[in-house]
Amino acid sequence: MTKVLDDLNLPAIHPGEILREEYLLPLNMSAGALARRLQVPRTRIERIVAEETGITTDTALRLARFFRTTPDFWMNMQVGYELAVARAEKADVIAAIEPLEAA
Repeated sequence: MTKVLDDLNLPAIHPGEILREEYLLPLNMSAGALARRLQVPRTRIERIVAEETGITTDTALRLARFFRTTPDFWMNMQVGYELAVARAEKADVIAAIEPLEAA
Protein backbone atom coordinates (compact mmCIF):
# COMPACT_ATOMS: atom_id res chain seq x y z
CA MET A 1 0.00 0.00 0.00
CA THR A 2 2.79 2.43 0.87
CA LYS A 3 4.45 1.86 -2.51
CA VAL A 4 1.19 2.62 -4.32
CA LEU A 5 0.75 5.83 -2.35
CA ASP A 6 4.35 6.81 -3.12
CA ASP A 7 3.78 6.16 -6.83
CA LEU A 8 0.65 8.31 -6.81
CA ASN A 9 2.67 11.14 -5.27
CA LEU A 10 -0.17 12.05 -2.92
CA PRO A 11 0.38 14.93 -0.51
CA ALA A 12 0.82 14.21 3.17
CA ILE A 13 -2.41 14.79 5.08
CA HIS A 14 -1.98 16.43 8.46
CA PRO A 15 -4.10 14.86 11.21
CA GLY A 16 -5.37 18.35 12.01
CA GLU A 17 -7.09 18.42 8.62
CA ILE A 18 -8.88 15.17 9.47
CA LEU A 19 -9.85 16.46 12.90
CA ARG A 20 -11.18 19.69 11.40
CA GLU A 21 -12.91 18.31 8.29
CA GLU A 22 -14.19 14.94 9.50
CA TYR A 23 -14.99 15.69 13.12
CA LEU A 24 -15.32 19.37 14.04
CA LEU A 25 -17.09 20.72 10.94
CA PRO A 26 -19.78 17.99 10.80
CA LEU A 27 -20.43 18.52 14.51
CA ASN A 28 -20.41 22.30 14.09
CA MET A 29 -17.93 22.36 16.98
CA SER A 30 -15.19 24.92 17.44
CA ALA A 31 -11.65 24.11 18.44
CA GLY A 32 -12.28 25.96 21.70
CA ALA A 33 -15.35 23.87 22.48
CA LEU A 34 -13.44 20.67 21.82
CA ALA A 35 -10.56 21.88 23.98
CA ARG A 36 -12.97 22.49 26.86
CA ARG A 37 -14.43 19.00 26.49
CA LEU A 38 -10.92 17.49 26.39
CA GLN A 39 -9.74 19.66 29.29
CA VAL A 40 -6.75 21.04 27.37
CA PRO A 41 -5.68 24.59 26.47
CA ARG A 42 -7.67 26.05 23.58
CA THR A 43 -4.45 26.83 21.73
CA ARG A 44 -3.49 23.15 21.63
CA ILE A 45 -6.52 22.22 19.51
CA GLU A 46 -6.37 25.45 17.50
CA ARG A 47 -2.76 24.70 16.51
CA ILE A 48 -3.60 21.12 15.54
CA VAL A 49 -6.55 22.08 13.32
CA ALA A 50 -4.47 24.91 11.81
CA GLU A 51 -1.88 22.21 10.98
CA GLU A 52 0.80 24.05 12.93
CA THR A 53 1.54 21.26 15.39
CA GLY A 54 1.05 17.54 15.66
CA ILE A 55 -0.99 15.28 17.88
CA THR A 56 0.78 14.17 21.05
CA THR A 57 0.10 10.91 22.86
CA ASP A 58 -1.80 12.85 25.53
CA THR A 59 -4.01 14.48 22.91
CA ALA A 60 -4.49 11.14 21.11
CA LEU A 61 -5.75 9.57 24.34
CA ARG A 62 -8.20 12.43 24.89
CA LEU A 63 -9.45 12.49 21.28
CA ALA A 64 -9.90 8.72 21.33
CA ARG A 65 -12.00 8.86 24.48
CA PHE A 66 -14.14 11.76 23.28
CA PHE A 67 -14.74 10.53 19.72
CA ARG A 68 -14.90 6.82 20.65
CA THR A 69 -11.95 5.93 18.47
CA THR A 70 -8.57 4.59 19.55
CA PRO A 71 -5.38 6.44 20.46
CA ASP A 72 -3.70 4.35 17.75
CA PHE A 73 -5.98 5.90 15.13
CA TRP A 74 -4.74 9.39 15.97
CA MET A 75 -1.10 8.43 16.51
CA ASN A 76 -0.93 6.42 13.28
CA MET A 77 -2.18 9.46 11.37
CA GLN A 78 0.49 11.60 13.02
CA VAL A 79 3.31 9.14 12.37
CA GLY A 80 2.14 8.61 8.78
CA TYR A 81 2.17 12.36 8.20
CA GLU A 82 5.63 12.79 9.74
CA LEU A 83 7.04 9.92 7.66
CA ALA A 84 5.59 11.33 4.45
CA VAL A 85 7.04 14.77 5.16
CA ALA A 86 10.46 13.36 6.11
CA ARG A 87 10.45 11.04 3.07
CA ALA A 88 9.94 14.04 0.79
CA GLU A 89 12.44 16.28 2.59
CA LYS A 90 15.18 13.66 2.86
CA ALA A 91 14.66 11.79 -0.42
CA ASP A 92 18.12 12.62 -1.82
CA VAL A 93 19.96 11.84 1.41
CA ILE A 94 18.13 8.54 1.90
CA ALA A 95 18.65 7.54 -1.75
CA ALA A 96 22.42 8.09 -1.34
CA ILE A 97 22.67 5.50 1.46
CA GLU A 98 24.06 2.20 0.21
CA PRO A 99 21.98 -0.72 1.54
CA LEU A 100 23.78 -3.53 3.37
CA GLU A 101 24.46 -6.43 1.03
CA ALA A 102 23.48 -9.89 2.21
CA ALA A 103 26.45 -12.14 2.89
